[in-house]
This record gives sequence, C-alpha cells and structure tokens, in this order.
Amino acid sequence: MLDEIILNALKEDIGEGDHSSLACLKEEDTGVARLLVKEAGILAGVHVAQRVFKLHDASLEIDVFIEDGAAIKVGDIAMEVRGKAQSILSTERLVLNIMQRMSGIATKTHHIVTQIKHTGAKVLDTRKTTPGIRVLEKMAVVIGGGMNHRFGLYDMIMLKDNHIDFSGGVKKAIQKTTSYVSSLSKSINIEVEIRSKDELLEAIETDAVQRILLDNFTPKELKELVPLIPGHIESEASGGITEETIVAYAETGVDFISMGALTHSVKSLDLSLKAYF
Repeated sequence: MLDEIILNALKEDIGEGDHSSLACLKEEDTGVARLLVKEAGILAGVHVAQRVFKLHDASLEIDVFIEDGAAIKVGDIAMEVRGKAQSILSTERLVLNIMQRMSGIATKTHHIVTQIKHTGAKVLDTRKTTPGIRVLEKMAVVIGGGMNHRFGLYDMIMLKDNHIDFSGGVKKAIQKTTSYVSSLSKSINIEVEIRSKDELLEAIETDAVQRILLDNFTPKELKELVPLIPGHIESEASGGITEETIVAYAETGVDFISMGALTHSVKSLDLSLKAYF
C-alpha cells in the first residue's frame, strides 16, 4: 500500500516529466540536499521519504541523521540525499509534503499522549483521515506515541448510532452482528457505541462485545459509567474531546480515548529541503 501511494503521488506530480529541472539541469549533474528542521516537534516520515527517493531513483544515496519519533529542534539536519540533481528536485516537494504532514500529526499526538501519561488511558486515532493516504497518517500517530484504531471498515466491527437505530436497538444490533460474525471464516472484534446508561447495561448484558464506546459523555458521567463495565470488556471515550479536556477524560478510568483531531485538523510541521549543486 505504501509503494502504491508513493508511485501514484509521483505520477500525479511529475506526469510526463519535470520540465523545470529538465530545462535547467543536465542528466549527469549531481548534487546534495539536506532536510532542514525549521520548527520544533516530533519527526515522522523518514522511512517514507527514503522510499520516495529510492522508488524514483534507486541510485540516490541517503544518510539519515535523525530517525522517526525523535524530538527535533530548529536548525537540525534530519537527513541528506546525494545523487542526480534532476531526481532530487523532482522528489523534493513530495518528500516535504509527506514529512511535514506526518511530523505535524506525530507532534500533536505526542503532546496529547504526554498530557495523560499519568493515567492508564491510551490515545487512538479514527477513520477521519485524508482519503488515499490513511496509512501515512496512521503511521504518524504511532510514531507520536498513540495507537491505531481499526484501519478501515473491514478489520473491526463498530456498531454506531445509525446501525443500532436501523436494527431496532442495541441488543438486536449485537445479536444480528454475532450471528453474522459466526458465519465468517475469521474472528473479528465487535465494538458498540452507547448513548445512555440503559444502552450500556443492555450491551453489557449480551456479553458479546469486546469494547464499548461511550460517545459524547462528560467526564463526570463517565466516572459513573466506566465502573459498570466488566474488566474483560474494553472501554473507549470519544466525542468532542480536545487537548484542553483530555486529561479530565483520561482520569475517569477509561481504557481508550479516540480523537479525530489527531489527523483531520493538524498543522504541518515546518521543514525544508535545501539543495547544493
């Protein structure tokens, strides 16, 4: 999937050819480019950048000085690439686009994870990702110290409000789902979203789900509801949780906190690729 994303991105950007570089540089011209840090944060996308360079031109030589997940400061040099000048310039923007966004996600995730490290809660991403590059964004969350929720609709069942309402209630939705799962040739976990104490008790009574999502509850309400969930069922909180409120949510005893903001509204980290010929 990673190579497919990169190859599609290169095709999108270069098309029939990088005419700017082809016009100004000879094929035999060589040079060096350094990835410069212009904003403090957590570096992410180093592995992906290496793959971009190599897929475009396997002859490029890369030295990595700072690895994924490391704290970076202004003035740091994260990596250096040497080889054909045309190849370096043709991949420059794609490498920066990827690393700036991934580093922004990793930085935000790290900040949030650090805030709640005194609790047992783990920070999760969601499916609120940029279409086509979800794998990059979810990689960045992990690099920043968070955890991935389900990758897509196929690797975990999540019964949300619409599924429940269409099914006629929590119990009926869970019953239909367990029957469906039993017909599959593989095991798949079930998570159910609840909106009230009554729905929570109904979900617990079935004893057929692996995780319960408590959606749009206040920390005060969660402190009353989380202790009702048996130890063998995981608990997750979501819904409007921000950097300002996450500590209060984490201190309720919930196992996981999912935040769409990790990926859908992140500021990219400022990096640049300076070439020397």
